[in-house]
Amino acid sequence: MSKQKKFEENLADLEQIVTRLESGDVALEDAIAEFQKGMKLSKELQETLQQAEKTLVKVMQADGTETDME
Repeated sequence: MSKQKKFEENLADLEQIVTRLESGDVALEDAIAEFQKGMKLSKELQETLQQAEKTLVKVMQADGTETDME
């Protein structure tokens, strides 16, 4: 079982990819691979944020049941 990276680690990896791509010093083949990796990280980060949002909008009521705040 592989250990899932933390949100902050994935965000830092994505920021490094963006910096490398913005530098313009990357061969086309490497840039494409980096872009694909960045898109995958971006999707994972978005999913993590959506899951966190779903968790945060639930509130425990006095009887222990959850309710959506939406």
